[in-house]
Parts: sequence; structure tokens; C-alpha cells
Amino acid sequence: MQQPHDHDHDHAHSHLDEMDLRVRALETLLTRKGYVDPAALDRIIETYETRVGPHNGAAVVARSWVDADFRQWLMQDATAAIASMGYGGRQGEHMVAVANTPEEHNMVVCTLCSCYPWPVLGLPPVWYKSAPYRSKAVLDPRGVLADFGVQLPPSTRIRVWDSTAEVRYLVIPMMPAGAEGLEQQQLAALVTRDAMIGTGLARAPDRGAGGNPD
Repeated sequence: MQQPHDHDHDHAHSHLDEMDLRVRALETLLTRKGYVDPAALDRIIETYETRVGPHNGAAVVARSWVDADFRQWLMQDATAAIASMGYGGRQGEHMVAVANTPEEHNMVVCTLCSCYPWPVLGLPPVWYKSAPYRSKAVLDPRGVLADFGVQLPPSTRIRVWDSTAEVRYLVIPMMPAGAEGLEQQQLAALVTRDAMIGTGLARAPDRGAGGNPD
């Protein structure tokens, strides 16, 4: 497992766990007082988790597919390149972009908690924070990909990046075959949230339909 940065961040545990507890306590209080409908709250969370947030990352990826200068900047200084598109802030202060190739596939995990690039991917999915994913991603990354329905050639190396409180990663998936010539907005619709975590691939283009990043 690739671990270019030390994952010694007890402060991240306390920070994220404390935040999580406070949010849950507030949710419980508001629900009991009848101010919040849990079902409606779940729908809002799902929207931010799967649609609103990932659109930002999808726009970054799509631009990297068509703008060679931006792609080079993104790979050299992802924080600045992403900020130039208006995406940045808390949980995205120090970003690193890692690009998939036919020879190497990148996947991101946070082995100790749930460090996640909120500005470009929104809220982390439940499975990303789960102990089984965090463990299996390290021990059997190809098995994790299979769980998500992704089959890579045996020759493709899988590189796992351990996200930390200091550094968060954005996977740049390969542009799918047949997407050449599409507008940048159309390309962004092919980029899923899972593809930017590395547990998925970009969608194949459907020239007759749009789409949204999961």
C-alpha cells in the first residue's frame, strides 16, 4: 500500500468524531422537537452526498481531460488548480490529484477515520467510513473493486492512497472511449463520485442522454 504521507493524525480522529457526534446530537434534538423530518433530512444528505458535491470534482476532471495545461497544473499543485475553479475550503486545504492510466489504477481510503475532500466530492458515503472498506481496501484492493463491479486487467497495478487530515486525494479517472469531441459539460456528466475515489470508472458516453455524477 502506498502511503506517501504519515497517517499520524489523532487530532483528525477527535476533530471528525466530535463533529459527527455534535451533528448527530443536534439532529436528534431537532427531530424530537418536531423541527426536522428524518426522511427529508436523509434525502437532503443523499443529495449532497451523491449529486451536489461530486459535480465540483466532475468539473475538475472534465477540464483536465480537455485542457493539457490545466491537467499539468492539477498534477503539480491540485490545491491551487482546484481553487482556481472556485472549489476549496475546509477539508480541501491540501489536495493531491492522482491520475489513472492503463498501467496503474488509483484508489483512496482513510484507514484511521474518514478524511475526505468535501469541496470536490461533497459528503463521504457511508461505505467510505465503514471499517470493512477501510480494512479491505488495504488488504485486498482488487477485491474491493470487484465488490463495486470493477474488473481491471491483471497487469494493471492498483495503488492505494491513505488520505489524512493533512492531505486528501482526488482520483482523475481515464476518459472513457468514445468521449472524444464531447463538450466539457457533457464530459463532466460521465464522471462519477466513485470514479473520483477510485472504486469506480467513468461512465461510457451515451450520445443521446445526459447524466449526473453519482
